[in-house]
Amino acid sequence: MKFSEYNPSKIEEINRLFIKTFSDSEGKSEGLVIGELTNNFMTNTDADDFYCFVVRENNEIIGAVFFSKLTFESGVKAYILSPMATLTKHQGKGIGQKLINFSLDVLRKNGVELAVTYGDSNFYSKVGFKQITEAIVPAPLELSYPEGWLGQSLIGDRIDPIVGKSYCVEALNKQDLW
Repeated sequence: MKFSEYNPSKIEEINRLFIKTFSDSEGKSEGLVIGELTNNFMTNTDADDFYCFVVRENNEIIGAVFFSKLTFESGVKAYILSPMATLTKHQGKGIGQKLINFSLDVLRKNGVELAVTYGDSNFYSKVGFKQITEAIVPAPLELSYPEGWLGQSLIGDRIDPIVGKSYCVEALNKQDLW
């Protein structure tokens, strides 16, 4: 397996990965929603405001994860992990966890202080995310599932409370995604 940042020439392959993976697990309509989201990241979001990391096996992208800028009035350098996908036939082998750990190491080296995500705490706790409240890290939009708000400091052992509003990139700035 080879982990790397994405190559912009692979937008179509990455999009297909997300559409297929989310269609397999959540249904075709969810696959299309997530496909649109990933396409928006790669085509309409400033390259400085997101990262996409991939894992390849036999020259095929089998997993990918996006991190996009989460801006706080306080100036904390933060990114939100969303979405993440591993092809169904490769799930359950720890590939997603390895990809996230690789990604977090790159973010840390690039001076990112905080990573957050909104999802399954059972999965994301395996890579260091812990449940947080909006009193600690304000979400940019209303959370429909507050238990899924998770974070981890990339510079220390704990997350200091962040005061003020947060803002996500336009691709994520849709209430139905939250």
